[in-house]
Amino acid sequence: MTFTTLALIVTVGMLGPLLAARKSWRVPVVIGELLAGVVIGKTALNWIDPEDATLAFLADTGFGLTMLVIGSQVPVRDREVRAVIGRGFLGAIAVGIVGAVLGTLIWLWFGTEHAALYGVLLSSSSAALVLPILQSLNIDQGKIAQLIAQIAIADIACIAALPLVIVPSRAPVAALGAVAIGVFAVMLTLAVRFAGRRGWTRRLHRFSESREFALEMRISVLILCLLAAIAQATHVSVMLAGFALGLVLASIGQPRRLARQLFGVTEGFLGPLFFVWLGASINLRDLAEHPDKILLGLALATGAVVAHLAARAFGLPWMQAISSSGQLGIPIAAVALGIETSALAPGEGAGILFGALITVAVSAFAAGRVRVPEPR
Repeated sequence: MTFTTLALIVTVGMLGPLLAARKSWRVPVVIGELLAGVVIGKTALNWIDPEDATLAFLADTGFGLTMLVIGSQVPVRDREVRAVIGRGFLGAIAVGIVGAVLGTLIWLWFGTEHAALYGVLLSSSSAALVLPILQSLNIDQGKIAQLIAQIAIADIACIAALPLVIVPSRAPVAALGAVAIGVFAVMLTLAVRFAGRRGWTRRLHRFSESREFALEMRISVLILCLLAAIAQATHVSVMLAGFALGLVLASIGQPRRLARQLFGVTEGFLGPLFFVWLGASINLRDLAEHPDKILLGLALATGAVVAHLAARAFGLPWMQAISSSGQLGIPIAAVALGIETSALAPGEGAGILFGALITVAVSAFAAGRVRVPEPR
């Protein structure tokens, strides 16, 4: 790992904003970053070594921070979302049941070892993908409150389940790690709220801002490292540590200054580095050698759309149900964990990402139709 390599990664990562610059295309920034990684990695030019220990560690840090930002954007304090949390929960359960059935069928058809993983993938949504698309269309949040609630619940459940299903043999230890992280997050939330009632957090914020110490940022990074250490010791992904801390920040209402700081260090450096590294780690030539994995991607994409239509049973309009099938974070996390644990078969990771990209396109199309009044 050299600064030349780092400069190369930052440079090619610019492809993300370049492709996302045109709003009408609705291309997520991470797509360009993944494609850049594919070009300079194992698939094509082989200019960087994704197995380099230093690069892999930086990428893992970026993964944790990315999940922190995603978790902090889950609207857990929104009153309109809370009002329909019951229907959102039932919708997520229905999607999960159908997703589990379809995941089992896909597992039987392709003869892999990941029935539970496919079920989680099919049941997942992506708040970080779908919600910004809907917000860009200036859709009233009250109109999509049930959709937001369902996506948030699916995000939380699938992110918690993913480390348990990716390597089933590690599930008991991983479950203990997940519980430990969850307990830590709950205790942290209670502690911060107690400090807030005493006025301590406000005083800390004012002191840090006036002296330019960035204390809130330092404390957040410290807590992330502690949670990541628990995750590492119990073979749970750092994604769960980051997401848990993000939910804590979302539940207590993080200061805007802290949000900007976290967003800057994540989206400006470590986040793109993670996505470029992930793209570089995937060998798309495996798809040519294993064409059945292309069919796997198509099956996962189709299954995801069908599974999310189950939410219609609880009143979610057609186009909102289809738009909720957009997946990016969970498939990316699954592939990243698969690379880390060598749990995926050759070409399987590429097939999973191929399916995810299809759902992104379908979700973007459906989201554009949400503005049209839909018959109940």
